Amino acid sequence: MLPPDVLALLKEWWPERPKWHDAEMAPNERWLFPGYVIDQPITPRQYSRLFQEAVAAAGIKKPSLTLHSLRHSFATHLLEAGVDIRKIQAVLGHDKLETTARYTRVATGLISAIESPLEALSMPRVRARKEPARNHKPRKRSATK
Repeated sequence: MLPPDVLALLKEWWPERPKWHDAEMAPNERWLFPGYVIDQPITPRQYSRLFQEAVAAAGIKKPSLTLHSLRHSFATHLLEAGVDIRKIQAVLGHDKLETTARYTRVATGLISAIESPLEALSMPRVRARKEPARNHKPRKRSATK
């Protein structure tokens, strides 16, 4: 789901990334973002530290901003864009729909805009006209009456 410009940046990053232990690894086993431990990717803790450094460098003062809040925002924006919640569930890798449904609490504007089907109960009913039956033959009257 990477936008083309992000993919282009990653392709630029590939030859520039740290290579201090690439010599010991097969090319198809090299990490895009290698960690401090040989043969291992960057750890979630390392990602979190880098993210917090980027937040500080950007001058963002919100103290509760985390990598998980980005994930939450991503899911909420998908939901607000009209993406089916089951597709969001698949993208996020949730086993249970209830886990994904937590994101619906944030999208209150979207939810409040839903028109209740109960509104239709107060509307006058439009009756369908009966169409004449086709291929219907009139019954013959018996002459013995």
